[in-house]
Amino acid sequence: MPTIGIDAIALAVPEGYVELAELAEARGVPPSKYVEGLGVSQMAVAQAHEDAVALAANAARRLFLQARIDPSNVGMVIAGSETAVDHSKPIAAYLHGILGLPSRCRSYETKHACFGGTAGLMTALDWIASGSARGRVALMMCTDVARYALKSAGEPTQGAGAVAMIVSENPRMLALEPGISGSYSRDVHDFWRPLYSKEAMVDGHYSVQCYLDALAGAYSAWSEASREAGYHRDSIVRRCYHVPYGKMAKKAHRHLMSIEGKTEEQADASYKEQVATSLKLPSQVGNIYTGSLYMALASLLEYEAADLEGKRIGLFSYGSGCTAEYFAGRVMPGAGLFVKQQKLAEPLAERRKYTIPEYEAIRGADYDVDRRPVEQLQVNGAVAFLGVENERRVYTA
Repeated sequence: MPTIGIDAIALAVPEGYVELAELAEARGVPPSKYVEGLGVSQMAVAQAHEDAVALAANAARRLFLQARIDPSNVGMVIAGSETAVDHSKPIAAYLHGILGLPSRCRSYETKHACFGGTAGLMTALDWIASGSARGRVALMMCTDVARYALKSAGEPTQGAGAVAMIVSENPRMLALEPGISGSYSRDVHDFWRPLYSKEAMVDGHYSVQCYLDALAGAYSAWSEASREAGYHRDSIVRRCYHVPYGKMAKKAHRHLMSIEGKTEEQADASYKEQVATSLKLPSQVGNIYTGSLYMALASLLEYEAADLEGKRIGLFSYGSGCTAEYFAGRVMPGAGLFVKQQKLAEPLAERRKYTIPEYEAIRGADYDVDRRPVEQLQVNGAVAFLGVENERRVYTA
């Protein structure tokens, strides 16, 4: 079987963010409760024109440009999202048109809370491994806008962003392991968003426990599959987790290390070596649902790819409801230089800080955004949602 995996990654984030320390002060909360307590320093804030389609399109355009990907070679586009813009028409269909992808292309959307992106990635991996791709590549998108009510307990765990990935043979970043993964699923009600609501609902403490239970189940299944394939779990040198907020990854790592028989002190020591780097970029964006694991992966590669060439890293994806997957990949030779050329973190450096009144005004417009008439916007060449005309969403070309 040929080597298959993630060839390239690119990120897109909204134009602005708020400092969580300033949000804490505005809410009468000690800043340390948000910043240290959650492990997040900045929270991306999406304006009305920065919906899931626009974020995904901007990430994909950056991917094609930076990684020199020919769009005509894309044979499958999958968009994982839990903040889709339509009950029927998938984000992938909008992307197909905006990006000018070929007509001989499979296009659809995947949903299972924050697991939607991983569902698409695994499908793309199997599509190529089966031979159906016939030399073509898959464009895998994770795109979301995480919203909770203003002044609610969930408010500081918001965020927005998109991660675009090319899945192909002979990848330049990360070789994955088709068939070697661990899955876990249960029917639980830990997090959901009814059709009538733009804001998510969550049973916080229960959701944390569901995450940890799913991690234990998926890791056990992966360990068995990995062992049967001739790998030892100790070959994992770095770990990326689904990151709704940074401290959740630390809880997850402690739980995983306890499963391996490590003490809490040993777990915290290995956390600094194996996990901390993957949280640098997520701590500046917040929760991006389906893309959270892959922003953590981008963060790890951005800062450590050169040192990790040839080494194996573990990845854990969780989606409320719930389903989870543990899998692994090996950083490719030459990935250090390639990742450096991609400038993965550049979109975060181009943002501006919103004041709390600006942020609240942006959030105040959320409820009418899907019915606003088309208007012209100055967006500096970026893809943007312009409004609705004849019940159809309109985007910049």
